[in-house]
Amino acid sequence: MERLLSSLSDLDPDALELEYAAVRSQSMLMKRDLGLTTEAGARKENIKKNRYKDILPYDQTRVVLSLLTSDLDTDYINASLIEGATADKRYIASQAPLSSTVTDLWRMIWQHDVKVIVMACREVEMGKKKCECYWAQLHQATTFGPFTVSSQGETHPNEDVVVRAMTVTYQQLSRSLTQYQFLSWPDHDIPYEAAGVLDLLERVRASQRTHTSPVLIHCSAGCGRTGVICALDYIYDLLVTKPITTDFSIMKIVLELRRQRPSAVQTKDQYRFIFSSVACLIRRLLESSGRPLYSNRSELKTQDKHTTVTPASCNKRSLRLSMNDTYAVVNKPKHPHPPASNPPHSGVDHARSSRSLPPTHHYDNDPAGASAAPVYSRVRPRNKPLSLQLSATPIYDMASPTNNRPGEGLLSLRSSGEHHVAAAEQLPPTDDDYEDFSSSVTNTPGLCPPGGIGFNCRIQKPKGPRDPPAEWSRLER
Repeated sequence: MERLLSSLSDLDPDALELEYAAVRSQSMLMKRDLGLTTEAGARKENIKKNRYKDILPYDQTRVVLSLLTSDLDTDYINASLIEGATADKRYIASQAPLSSTVTDLWRMIWQHDVKVIVMACREVEMGKKKCECYWAQLHQATTFGPFTVSSQGETHPNEDVVVRAMTVTYQQLSRSLTQYQFLSWPDHDIPYEAAGVLDLLERVRASQRTHTSPVLIHCSAGCGRTGVICALDYIYDLLVTKPITTDFSIMKIVLELRRQRPSAVQTKDQYRFIFSSVACLIRRLLESSGRPLYSNRSELKTQDKHTTVTPASCNKRSLRLSMNDTYAVVNKPKHPHPPASNPPHSGVDHARSSRSLPPTHHYDNDPAGASAAPVYSRVRPRNKPLSLQLSATPIYDMASPTNNRPGEGLLSLRSSGEHHVAAAEQLPPTDDDYEDFSSSVTNTPGLCPPGGIGFNCRIQKPKGPRDPPAEWSRLER
């Protein structure tokens, strides 16, 4: 485990970016070769039950609702069952409910006897509704169809988390469950530190205890943030229940999640966040066991003080970057959204900044089928790749030899019933799994692109001397 920690703390950002590209390529091939389909979610009667029209659960792993509470009930909900690292561990990765699907959510919770819910988003983010409220207000009761949900209390253990104790009653039977809402995961971004997410998962495991019912995890689409949380808890179970061997692969774990839930772990930043979080997790496990952190401390080379993983950095803003590189973007569109053929560009969307892509998500069943645009953006540090180098220890499997293109080669997904990918197809230029919405600003080479009100400009550092020219101070005679 010490060698694994050293390797995780010393990764090459370029290799990590290539690996994530391989993840996406392999996901496309896996969907084709395994025959993964989304027919149920695409049916006419179900299409309005999807928060995002391009995120549909696979028919092979979707949650099938068998509990019928009325003649209007169907078996469809946008949620997927995910296998855990151990036989008694399972997850349900779900989209956040719409106003029309809240009862379906409670049908699923009751059917699977869910004890713990993890909510990785806020109800409203960036001015957009991301989740319908499906719980009761403090010390009150609310009815959702045949289910009565009562609040038993609410605590705030820290600024990141809200813990809600609930009781749900159906046909005179009552059950207790706990919801953990994580507040500090920025929309279109990653947390500034790993400690908050790891602390949350410790609380979740304490509440779940020996229950074998699945843990319900949702964000807005049930893919990006949800996939990261599933991956981190999955890896925790691997670390504490099985010996770590040289074939340990975060890439394989993410691909296994994507086999069961489309687009799980949606962005390069989220993928990189898993690596830094696992490094913090291993440090915690080693420190709690009293074992030395390294067999050879010189193996850990601290090349970048902002990305070095240390006990202190796990508990502070380890991913916070220098504010010297902070920029602000004001993004208040003046004109209506451009047509889909004119791809928008968002000042806060760093994954799209290098190329102009059409929006892929449609939000909240917008009848016009248009993507929502943010009314404003936030001020935040510009993303930088982790300054890391690959260790000699193979902690993850690149799907191809170093001289091949990303996505080429063989990849074994599971120990039983192996699936081998022979060659990956190139991603189409418009394919971008990204849980976000784009602004109405078009992508132009200038600093101030049109489409706003004239100040959609990146604020850059001043160039040249800061003193006025000498001739400005000469007196006219």
